[in-house]
Amino acid sequence: MKRLALLIAVSSVAVLGAASASAGTATVTVATSRSSLGTYLSSAGRTLYLFEADSRNQSTCSGPCAGTWPPLTTSGRPVAGPGVKASLLGTIKDGSTKQVTYDGHPLYFYSGDTKPGETNSQGLKLFGAKWFVVSRSGAAITKP
Repeated sequence: MKRLALLIAVSSVAVLGAASASAGTATVTVATSRSSLGTYLSSAGRTLYLFEADSRNQSTCSGPCAGTWPPLTTSGRPVAGPGVKASLLGTIKDGSTKQVTYDGHPLYFYSGDTKPGETNSQGLKLFGAKWFVVSRSGAAITKP
């Protein structure tokens, strides 16, 4: 019941902020950040996540899911910041939108992360699978 309340609250925040959180720009930079989880991917200071239900270069998160976890999108080619392997960056196309991928994983923000460096979605299981912070190698960081 607590998770449902959290999901509803976060979804309402997402509706207000999803457009700016996932708005595509010509140059989206994927960088690294550090926390107790280790070194992980971020963009504009916000933590990036992968969804276990996705397959290689294929997003399964849409509708209410994408409202809670807005995809990292771009209208140009993503740029690798320090510590990020440019060869692992890519995009997948969904209509006119290009979602950024890393080592084949579609990348997402979490609307419940309101400050840079927050990792509030780490290990959450919603929409049928778990969400994890992405390491700079492209693997899920699975520690709590």
